[in-house]
Amino acid sequence: QPQLVESGGGLVQAGGSLRLSCAASGRTFRTWYMGWFRQAPGKEREFVAAISWNTGTTYSADSVKGRFTISRDNAKDTVYLQMNSLKPEDTAVYYCAANSLLLTMNSDSYEYWGQGTQVTVSS
Repeated sequence: QPQLVESGGGLVQAGGSLRLSCAASGRTFRTWYMGWFRQAPGKEREFVAAISWNTGTTYSADSVKGRFTISRDNAKDTVYLQMNSLKPEDTAVYYCAANSLLLTMNSDSYEYWGQGTQVTVSS
């Protein structure tokens, strides 16, 4: 059974940093487009960042540009989200997701999802 497993979440003070990891198991996602999304309490899930599998092209939400960086290590079948200069409004459950067709910000296009990891930023 293909799985995506996130790790690296936690509690951090505003201005701090965290690096989230998303490891694949059960199948390889090396040729899949990967994305990070987040959902805060009482809010809809929103796009954070996405990366292609071959060109290195990335998309980022305006709210995280200049602070968050998505990357991947295909040899390890792992995707990362480096989060710097964290703000309280970044508090959410962060999910990684995979889709086989295109680099997109649309969550409906993603076929596999991880279980999420909690990120809490205190002020």
